[in-house]
Amino acid sequence: MPRYRRVVVKLSGEALAGPAGTGADPASLARVADEVLSVHQLGVQVAVVVGGGNYFRGRMAEGWGISRAEADNIGMLGTVMNALMLRGALTARTDTDVRVMTAVPIHSVAEPFIRLRAMHHLDRGMIVLLAGGIGQPYVTTDYPAVQRALELDADALLVAKQGVDGVYDSDPKVNPDAVRYSSLTYDEAISAGVRVMDTSAFVLANEQGLVMHVFDVAAVGVMRAICEGGDFGTRITAKD
Repeated sequence: MPRYRRVVVKLSGEALAGPAGTGADPASLARVADEVLSVHQLGVQVAVVVGGGNYFRGRMAEGWGISRAEADNIGMLGTVMNALMLRGALTARTDTDVRVMTAVPIHSVAEPFIRLRAMHHLDRGMIVLLAGGIGQPYVTTDYPAVQRALELDADALLVAKQGVDGVYDSDPKVNPDAVRYSSLTYDEAISAGVRVMDTSAFVLANEQGLVMHVFDVAAVGVMRAICEGGDFGTRITAKD
């Protein structure tokens, strides 16, 4: 039996970009689709919160001479594009129904996010892709990922990172002696200034007791292995 009944996967836009770091890469898209399907094939209900950083990030606003709110709106549209591409890659590989739900209404291409409808889709064995964050500027997809996991009564949030296989005591790209935590609490992560997710996301997850796993999206089979009970990456939990 899988460790979890229902999970939400937090997928960064960069995970779909490949070596270029921007746009979409067919090979990266295919790999991510295969990983999501491998979890679904375990019998685990899967929803995916999709980022849009491979197209545009709100913090790029100043360089473009536009307001942060406008930049975040552009980024939200990027998450919709990524969700639609991921749906295309998934439906090419499975007969499972894949639904895209957005916080920003775009009725011609996706359903609006309605919590009970999303839960109904998951209960019926569908894969649900969640785009548009929470539909508001000044919020990255980190906080919405925790919020959606809680709203959907998920057993865990799987945070698929690009280029890092967990949480370290220092930046492993700078310090070759950096040590990876196998587990830690949200309080410890916040005290250590861990940057793997926004502090606001950690605070909400801590308050509500949500289990989080941080792992490398490029590591084949790890997403499924975590759901099977394996200890990969870093597991973050509330103190008690």
